[in-house]
Amino acid sequence: MDLNFEITGAGHPVVLIHSGGSDIRLWKLLTPLLSKNYKVIAFDGRGAGKSPTPLKHTNYVEDLLSVMDYLELKQATLIGHSMGGQIATDLALNYPERVSKLVLIAPSLTGFIYSREFEQYHYKVLEAAPNIDSMLELALHSPTYQVVIDTPQKDLIVQMLRHHFERMFKWPADFCMQWPQPPAMERLGELNTETLFLIGKKDLPDNLRVADQFHKVPNIRFIEIEDGDHMIPLTHYEFLNQEVTTFIEDES
Repeated sequence: MDLNFEITGAGHPVVLIHSGGSDIRLWKLLTPLLSKNYKVIAFDGRGAGKSPTPLKHTNYVEDLLSVMDYLELKQATLIGHSMGGQIATDLALNYPERVSKLVLIAPSLTGFIYSREFEQYHYKVLEAAPNIDSMLELALHSPTYQVVIDTPQKDLIVQMLRHHFERMFKWPADFCMQWPQPPAMERLGELNTETLFLIGKKDLPDNLRVADQFHKVPNIRFIEIEDGDHMIPLTHYEFLNQEVTTFIEDES
């Protein structure tokens, strides 16, 4: 196994999948709480944290499956944030027998068409390369971080983003992500895994539109966090722990 991972606690396995632009440190506040009751597995995605640089084609869903296989996890609860939620959703659709329950925190979604404004924001950040300070300034000027930026976790956000940009410069020029086909957006009606969906009301409009897609799926539990932006794992970790624990323990 070439991906960096950490295991904390014992009991029912819970796998944490971080967002793009972050790494295993995204879960530093939630893990100590969850690990009091569960075996918590957090890992750095390919190209993030201490995991190796991605190859030309990277399949993050298969990477997640490889982590579970390596740790001999026949089934686990998956908790994914942003792109981590996209990965978890795709795994649940393609390997439903491996997922006991699914927790999605402001996920992205394979096949979803993002707005021009969303795309322009990312292009603007990339255009500032290789000046990482300018990239950071532009990246942080977004509703994504409007709440977390005024908390003690701001420094961690900056550290993770800086590390992400530094690593990104070393990725292959023709790097691309491979996702299962057909895309998850066309298959959401097949999502039978018991699912908890959490999102902040101050998140980006595009992410709220993704949430609308999941609202079409029956039997998903939705929780909207009034004062939450996109970085709920760092601002509302105690609330997350409470809701996730209740969800996992609920046998109804």
